[in-house]
Amino acid sequence: MRQLLASLFFRLALTYAGLFVGSLMLLCGSFYLLVVVLPLHQTRQIVRREADVLANAYLTGGQAALVGSLAARAKNHGEAEPFHAFIDPHGKVVTSNLPSWPRTRTAPWEYLEADIFVNGDEVDYKALSHDREFDDGARLIVGRDVENISERERVLASGASTVGVAALVLGTLGGLLMSGAVGRRVDRVAATARSVMAGDMSKRVAVDGSGDEFDRLAETLNAMLIRIEDSMEAVRRVSDSVAHELRTPLTRLHASLEDALEARDGQAGHIVEALAEARRLGAIFDTVLRIARIETGRRDIVLSDVDLTALIEDVADFYRPEAEARGIMLTTFAQAGLILRCDRDLIFQAVANLIDNAIKYTPNGGEVLLSARADHGDMLIVVRDTGPGIPEEDLPRVRERFYRASGVKEPGVGLGLSLVDAVARLHRSAVGFRNLAPGLAVEWRFG
Repeated sequence: MRQLLASLFFRLALTYAGLFVGSLMLLCGSFYLLVVVLPLHQTRQIVRREADVLANAYLTGGQAALVGSLAARAKNHGEAEPFHAFIDPHGKVVTSNLPSWPRTRTAPWEYLEADIFVNGDEVDYKALSHDREFDDGARLIVGRDVENISERERVLASGASTVGVAALVLGTLGGLLMSGAVGRRVDRVAATARSVMAGDMSKRVAVDGSGDEFDRLAETLNAMLIRIEDSMEAVRRVSDSVAHELRTPLTRLHASLEDALEARDGQAGHIVEALAEARRLGAIFDTVLRIARIETGRRDIVLSDVDLTALIEDVADFYRPEAEARGIMLTTFAQAGLILRCDRDLIFQAVANLIDNAIKYTPNGGEVLLSARADHGDMLIVVRDTGPGIPEEDLPRVRERFYRASGVKEPGVGLGLSLVDAVARLHRSAVGFRNLAPGLAVEWRFG
C-alpha cells in the first residue's frame, strides 16, 4: 500500500478522480440550488406576502372582505395554483379549496397534499402553505402549488446516488487513462536513458509531434544527447590527435638524444633540437591545460572595464614586426571609446591567436586587417586576411582541439582556435568564421 501511495501515477489518477467527482457534485449542488431551493424560497416569499395582505383584509374589513379577497385570488392565480382555507372563530369552514389540513395549527409552514379530481382523473398538487391564527380564534391557511418543484427534488434525490457512483467510476477510469498516457511518455524517456547508459549513444526520445510539454522535453533531451554524443566523439578524436601529435615530437626527442649519446662531437646541435622539441611538448601541454581550466571554470576570471580600442592597437603593435618581416601589411581600425567588461589578459591572448593564424596563412604581399567597432548594440572584433581560407567542410570543426584543416602545411598543433572558442564562451560571446574571396573573416561578437 505504501508503494502504491508513493506512485506518482496512482496519486495523479486519485487526484483526477477526486477533482472530477468534486466538480460534478458542485455542479449538481448548484443545479439543485437553482431549480429547487431558490424557487421554493421565492414561493415562500409570495405566500407570506399574500397571507399578510389577506390577514390585513380580515382585520380591517372583517370576514366578508377576506372571503372576497380569497375569491379574487382564486380567479387570478397566475402560474402556481392557489390554495386556501378559512375557519371562523367557531370552527366552521367558511371557504376552502383544500381537501384537508391539520385539525390544529402545529407550525407556521406546512406541505399539504391538495390533489383534486377533474373529469374522473386525479391531478396532483402539493401546497406550500402558511397557517395563521387570529386573536379571535379564526384560522387562515394560504398556500401555493409546488408540485413541480417537489418532483424535481425527488428526481434529483433518487438520481444523486447513481450519479455519484457513475462519477466515481468515470473519474477513476479517466484518471487511470490520463496517468497511463503520462506514464507511457515517461517510460519512453526512461527507456532511452537506459539505452544511453548501456552505451548506445544513438538512441533518442520519441517525439509525437503534438508540440506539448513532453515533446518540448523530448526535444531538449535529444539536443542534450546530441551534444553529449558530439562531445564524446570530440574527446575520442582529441585523444587520437593527442596520441598522434605527441608521438612525433617524442620520437624526435628520443632520436636526438640517442644521436647526442652516440656523437663524439657536435653534440650541442642535437641537444638544441631535443630542447626545442621538449619546449614544443611543454607548449602543447600548457595550452591544453589552459583551455581545460577555462572550460571547467577552474581559472579565475578577472573582469574589468577594458579599453578595447587600446587593446586592439596593443595586439597589432606586438605582431607588426613579424608581419613586416613576411611582407604582410597589418592594418587596424578601432572605433574610439569602446569599453568592454572582460578579462583583459584572456581577450588579449585570444585576439593574438587570431592575428597569429592570419599572419601564418597569409602569403607574402598579403594583408591582414584587425578592426573593432560597435554594431547594433554589440561590440564586434573582426580579423580579415587574404589567405586561402578554410574549406567549407572543415569550418564546423575548426574549434576542436588538435584539429587541422585538410591540406594545411604550416606548422602548428591545432589549439589556437580552441583557446579562442573557450575564451569566447567564458565571456558569453560568439566567434564565427566566414570565407571571403579570397581570405577568411573571423567575427567575434560581444552581446
